[in-house]
Amino acid sequence: MNTTKPLAIEARNLTKSYGDTAVLGGIDIAVPEGTVFSLLGPNGAGKTTTVNILTTLIPADGGDAFVGGRSVAREADAVRRTIGVTGQFAAVDGLLTGRENLHLMGRLHHLGKRETRRRAEELLERFDLMDAAKRAPATYSGGMRRRLDIAMCLMGEPKVIFLDEPTTGLDPAGRRTVWSSIRELVKAGATIFLTTQYLEEADELADRIAVLDGGRLVAEGTPEQLKRMIPGGHISLRLHRADQVERTAQILNASGSDADQLTVQVPSDGSVTSLRKLLDVLDREGIEVDELTIHTPDLDDVFLSLTGNATA
Repeated sequence: MNTTKPLAIEARNLTKSYGDTAVLGGIDIAVPEGTVFSLLGPNGAGKTTTVNILTTLIPADGGDAFVGGRSVAREADAVRRTIGVTGQFAAVDGLLTGRENLHLMGRLHHLGKRETRRRAEELLERFDLMDAAKRAPATYSGGMRRRLDIAMCLMGEPKVIFLDEPTTGLDPAGRRTVWSSIRELVKAGATIFLTTQYLEEADELADRIAVLDGGRLVAEGTPEQLKRMIPGGHISLRLHRADQVERTAQILNASGSDADQLTVQVPSDGSVTSLRKLLDVLDREGIEVDELTIHTPDLDDVFLSLTGNATA
C-alpha cells in the first residue's frame, strides 16, 4: 500500500501456529499514522491473535512487526509505552469510582499526582463522565462503562490505540456514542486498530479494511473498494414513459424490469465511468428517466462472499 504518511503499525509475513494448527499464515499489514484500520474476520480467523502479537502479549513464530517504528519482538517495553489497548469487555474496577479508576491508570503509567489529576479531569470531560465521576462503574450504563474503559486506555496518551470489539454488547445509541469518541481520537492524531463484529461499524469508521479468513488476508481496501469487488451492484432507473420500458431493458441488457412500476435494473459497479456510459446511451436513445439510483453491495455482502460467513 502506497502512502505518504509514516506507518504507525506494520507487519511483514506474520505467522503463528499452535501445535499443528496454523493461526496466521503470513500476513502483511500497513497502517498509516492518524488513520483507522479495521480487521474483519469470522471467529477463529486470527483477529485476536494478530492483536495479541502487535500489543506484545504473545510472540509471533515468524515475520516482523513494528508499532510506532519500534520492533514488537525486540523493543516490547517501548511499544507498550506507545500503545493503548481496550478489550472486548470493559476492564474497569467496579469497586472504585470512575475518577479513581483513571487515577489508578495514572499511577500505573507513573504520571505523577498533578499530571494524573489533570489527565483524569480532561478525560472525564471529554467522554461526558464528569457527572458520574464519583460513582462506581457498577451503576453505569454499558455505554458509560465502555467510555470509561477507553478513557482509562488514554491516560498514558498513547499514539496507537487497539480497540478489540469496543462496542460488543452495546445498544445502537451506545455504539454511536463510542463511534463519536473514536472519531475525536483520530482528529487529535491517534491511530486506531479496530476489530469488530459489526460490519456497519467498520464501514462508518475505517479508512481501510482488511478481511482475515483462515489466517490469511483475503482482501484489503477502502470500504468502497471492497464493495465493488463482488457482483451484485446495479443502477435502478425509473422511466418517464411506460412504452420505453421494454426497449430500454433490451438496449441496456437489463437484469430486470417492471413495466407497471416503470423500472429497469442494470448491472453496474457504480463507478463514475459506468454511470457516464449509461447516461450517454440514455441520451443517445432518447430515453426519458425520472429517477436514477445506484446500488452497491454492502459490507455484509462482501464479507459473505469472501469468507462464506454471514457476520464477523
